[in-house]
Amino acid sequence: MLVILPPSETKSDGGEFGPLDLDALSLPQLTAVRDKLVTALITLADDPAAARAALGLGKGADAEITRNATLRTSATRPALERYTGVLYDALGVASFTKIQRQKAFARLAIGSALFGVLRAADPIPAYRLSGGSKLPGLPTLASLWKPALAPALREETAGGLVVDLRSGTYQQLGRVPGAITATVLTERPDGTRTVVSHFNKHHKGLLARALVLTRSEPATVRDLARVAEKTGLRVEIASSTELLVLT
Repeated sequence: MLVILPPSETKSDGGEFGPLDLDALSLPQLTAVRDKLVTALITLADDPAAARAALGLGKGADAEITRNATLRTSATRPALERYTGVLYDALGVASFTKIQRQKAFARLAIGSALFGVLRAADPIPAYRLSGGSKLPGLPTLASLWKPALAPALREETAGGLVVDLRSGTYQQLGRVPGAITATVLTERPDGTRTVVSHFNKHHKGLLARALVLTRSEPATVRDLARVAEKTGLRVEIASSTELLVLT
């Protein structure tokens, strides 16, 4: 089983490992696109005004531009520890035992506008690039990633269950045919259901945590539902490839 998490805009600083080594990352089929985007972000950082416009940053976000300027020289840490925010708080990596941490490294991957998809243990620096960004002089990120990422993911996940928790923007960079998705819905007293961003991230984090910690090896959406229910999540099966998580 492979669970693909969405990235986050917020990321931790620093790191205990050396500079970025693209050749050391998982899915080596993606190295050429990764290298092109890293170079583009470093070059863009030389023009702060252009960087703010392309990355959707305010004037007080120069630290984000500095992160991009030092992509090839700054320290790295496992991707699972680099991303922060609501989903990653709910995932609770800091509470994992050594054995649970190894299971997380084996079962989790993370979508990324800069790196395509990473395995959880891949060492990366802090950076700023969103899935909807458009870098000067380059095609859209979807146009850059689809030819490389889709076949790489098919190869990486062949024969196994994939739970794709990425948002639509990141799924469009490279889809996994047959992957199970999770839709988080808030149910109102009158029975209507709506999508609420905060609860979406939190409950996807809880679902990912359940899938990391389970001793079972889910093979179907029904198996996923059973794992989720054992941890107290309220779920419904919408189809063979979609699980509803209700809040």
